[in-house]
Amino acid sequence: MYRLLIADDEALEREGIEWIVNRMMPDTFEIIHAENGRMAIQKAAEFHPHIVLMDVRMPGIQGFDALKEIKAQNPHTKMVMITAYEYFEYAKKAIALGVQEYLVKPAKRTEVAAVLQRLVDEIKEERFKRDEQLAVRDKFLQLLPLAETEIALHLMADQVNETELEQLVDILGLSIGAGCALVLAYPELGDDKKRTYDTVKTLTHEWTKGRFFAVVSSMVYHHMAVFLVGESEQQDKDGIRDEAALLADKLAAALYEHCGVTISIGIGSVQRAAEGLRRSYYEAVFASKYDQWGNIIRFEDLNITASEAPSKTEEKALSLPSFYRSEGESEYVELAIRQIREEREQSTSNMLNRAMSYIHSKYQEDLSLEDAAEHVHLNPYYFSKVFKQQTGETFIDYVTRLRIDKAKEMLKDSRLSMKEVCYSVGYKDPNYFSRVFKKVTGVTPSEYRTQLR
Repeated sequence: MYRLLIADDEALEREGIEWIVNRMMPDTFEIIHAENGRMAIQKAAEFHPHIVLMDVRMPGIQGFDALKEIKAQNPHTKMVMITAYEYFEYAKKAIALGVQEYLVKPAKRTEVAAVLQRLVDEIKEERFKRDEQLAVRDKFLQLLPLAETEIALHLMADQVNETELEQLVDILGLSIGAGCALVLAYPELGDDKKRTYDTVKTLTHEWTKGRFFAVVSSMVYHHMAVFLVGESEQQDKDGIRDEAALLADKLAAALYEHCGVTISIGIGSVQRAAEGLRRSYYEAVFASKYDQWGNIIRFEDLNITASEAPSKTEEKALSLPSFYRSEGESEYVELAIRQIREEREQSTSNMLNRAMSYIHSKYQEDLSLEDAAEHVHLNPYYFSKVFKQQTGETFIDYVTRLRIDKAKEMLKDSRLSMKEVCYSVGYKDPNYFSRVFKKVTGVTPSEYRTQLR
């Protein structure tokens, strides 16, 4: 419900407006009364109304002065000035103070309802826009886990959509210059899988913060990849190489201390751009399998023979080093990529199923996109985007269609009144319900019911 403050020194005027509002817009407003400007300011500070109906002339603090004070403390509050005919020119000055509407006494019921409905629609639209802006503002933190997994997939995979990678990098404010990959190989983890993953991700980001970018993959096939990236291609290779070795030591020690897990870590050579990081990843996979379990191995420290080294022709043809193929690691990479994609698709499908179930159980209530997003633990911005991609409809269009479809079914029962149908499908205002119904179906609910006969 919305909070409506009615400020007028005449009790009959306040009660008359309240009666009109309750009659024309039932279950829409919580109404607060104020008999003068001072009380209006106090009530506005206490209740933070969405809309204020303010009489221009009242004893004590006048309407304009009260308006200024209320607007200063509640900048998003909608203001409606009420004036008699002889004060109309005086009241027009309120426009400069941010007044959205005015009513001339004595106001008709339809005029009061029309003004309030316009303002309610504005509030809904502004709330939606503010929520979108807030979602965009905090998308870095909200989208980081998903976007980070996507970037890791691009750097691990052979077929890369460079445009999409650039977009993901831009979302997170990253810059792919010089860098290298670390691959952590685990034994069978059992129930400790999540704790191990969280330890690696948290420690990696804490250790590298302010010095390097770090991209951590999801855990697949007893492996995790960490890409350590500098801000520019000219960044010191020795610095990145040393940082990677220190990070590997810290991760191995932390996992053994906190999770009781012994891991092997392979470190690829420092390379440039996405293609180079992909090669570094292959090298890190190879190094993680090269020596006995529990060691940290840098690919550059290995004594690779000429027969094991990849030829440029083979690399170009298959995009995998020959040593990588000879060790049978291509199977792991293919499995890792496939599993990441399957997990992402399954996660999206599960999320959508849960969202749909929630919507179908709550469509009769005051349901919002924010409510549905919170139910599936996503931020509204990302949830809105995924919902549209998967269903082909916006959240609002989907809920509207669901409600109208339910209403069409209920209209077949002639025993139900229009108001009963309206309230049963989640609308609180029969007039608004009628407008939406006609917009969707081309006819009003009454016309639709007539067509059924």
